[in-house]
Amino acid sequence: MEATFSFLGLTHCCSRSKGGKFLLIRRTMRSRLRLKVHEITLEMRRRLHEPIVSQCKWLGSVLRGHYSYYGVPTNIAALDVLRTEVTHRWFKPLRRRSQRRRLNWTRMDRLATQWLAPARIVHPWPKQRFAVKTRDKSPVR
Repeated sequence: MEATFSFLGLTHCCSRSKGGKFLLIRRTMRSRLRLKVHEITLEMRRRLHEPIVSQCKWLGSVLRGHYSYYGVPTNIAALDVLRTEVTHRWFKPLRRRSQRRRLNWTRMDRLATQWLAPARIVHPWPKQRFAVKTRDKSPVR
C-alpha cells in the first residue's frame, strides 16, 4: 500500500527501489506545476513584443529558479515536463510575431536548446549531502 501526502509543493510517495529497499519518491504537485505553466504563459503573452534575447534570458532564469527548488532526486520527469510545456507555450507567441510564420520547430528547438536549461537534479540524495568531509579549521601555528 502506498502512502501519499503533499508537503512544501511536493507530493511524497512511499515506494520500493529496484533492490527492494524503502524509497521516498518526491514529485512536484500537479496543481503547482499547472499553476506555474499558466503563470509563465500569461507572462509570455505580456512580453510578446520584447526582443527574443530578453525573453530567453527571462525564461531561462524562471526555469533555473524552478529547478533549484524542485530539483530533488526522483523528480526529473516533472522538471522535464515543465521545460517541454514552456517550450510549446513559448512557440505560439513567437510564431505570432511575424505575418509570414517564419518560425518553425527546427529553429524553436535551437532556441530552446541554447537558452533554456535542461532539466536537472540540483539537490543530491541525503546520504551524499551529509557525507561531506571538511578540513580541520584549527588555527595554524
